[in-house]
Amino acid sequence: MNTISSKNISTKKKKVSYSKWGYYFLIPFFLVFIIFQLIPLLQTFYYSFFTYYNDGLSTIGPEWNNFQNYIELFDPIQPGQWWTCKFIKYGGNTLIIWLMGVIPQIIFALLLAVWFTNTRLKIRGQAFFKTVMYMPNLVMASAMGMLFLTLTAASGPICNLLLDLGVIQEEFHILQEVWPTRAVIAFMNWLMWYGNTALLLLSGIMGIDQSIFEAAEVDGANPFKVFFNIIMPLLKPIIIYVVITSLIGGIQLFDAAEIFTEHNGAILESSKTWMMYLSNLIGTSKNYGVAGALSVLLFIITAALSFVVFLINKPQTEKQIKNKMEKKNQKIVEEYEALYGKIELQGVKVTKNRVPQVAVNSGKEA
Repeated sequence: MNTISSKNISTKKKKVSYSKWGYYFLIPFFLVFIIFQLIPLLQTFYYSFFTYYNDGLSTIGPEWNNFQNYIELFDPIQPGQWWTCKFIKYGGNTLIIWLMGVIPQIIFALLLAVWFTNTRLKIRGQAFFKTVMYMPNLVMASAMGMLFLTLTAASGPICNLLLDLGVIQEEFHILQEVWPTRAVIAFMNWLMWYGNTALLLLSGIMGIDQSIFEAAEVDGANPFKVFFNIIMPLLKPIIIYVVITSLIGGIQLFDAAEIFTEHNGAILESSKTWMMYLSNLIGTSKNYGVAGALSVLLFIITAALSFVVFLINKPQTEKQIKNKMEKKNQKIVEEYEALYGKIELQGVKVTKNRVPQVAVNSGKEA
């Protein structure tokens, strides 16, 4: 009978590490980013310093020209009038159209957000209304531009309706007017984005602790005080986010304005935006050097706006909070002295999450 002697065999269990697989899954993202974003971005910076365009028969360049492309963007169309340069002119058009759309957009979105979160109103069918509000955001901007171009044409339904009602006596060519054209583009931008803005603000209000509203109601605060003293301060981060993202979207305004103005910016190019000008440089004149310079400037503006968001949303340090509390404490003391005379501070306690507590001694009775 064979006997097998048992031996103490030390076996080591192999540890399987899955951490490396996370890096493997990131490889496709980095490849796409490098090939389709980083390399074109670096090429844009590179060609912005070169003369590089197509004159119709042959390609000129690329030839090094220092900052000549940037100078051309700021070269005034009318000598001595710097505000007539293309970069400032089209930038002014972009800013005006953005302001005409974003101001009513935020105001209307705030009203909708407050109404839908008001427990006293008890609005029914909120899911339906939220869906309807967001639906224009799903429509392509180019389709929206074509729709309004058809509606507001001289032979379109709106013009015919106004003629039948006797409001106007002859056909109205909207693209021959400066401000009506800008107003329609701003309205399209508002229509596409007010629902998205309303849902963002709605989520922000719903994130506020309900006990704060209950405490304000117990203290007798009216709806206006609740809105301006509670809702608005607590919605500051979201409002800043909405404003900055809307401004970046305004800089990139292209599709709706391009289709609606029939690719020429309407009369006197009064509705031509930065992106429409960039499209003309690339598609029509094929001036890649100036287009690169314009892209670099827009990139710098966008990066600067993003940096502003970072600074505004940067959390306060302990020292900043302490200084703020000390200033608030000093203000309380000054108000007390104005009412009851000179006092002596016995102690000041400043904490991070509480209003500073002040112990005072006064010769006068309150």
